Amino acid sequence: MVGGAPCAHSSGQDESLGTAYGDHDLVVVLGDAGVDVPESVLDDPQWVEWRDGPAHEFSAA
Repeated sequence: MVGGAPCAHSSGQDESLGTAYGDHDLVVVLGDAGVDVPESVLDDPQWVEWRDGPAHEFSAA
């Protein structure tokens, strides 16, 4: 399975937050980054930018 690479954007810089292989992993990463209710921001483009495919789809290798 190919994972996504969640990043935090701050002060014009990107910081890698790890690898997400599914929504659960992304929720954990967001929670670890201090988001109070990470499940609530998965579809909010101000918080999550989905790249290289539709939202919530993680492709197999």
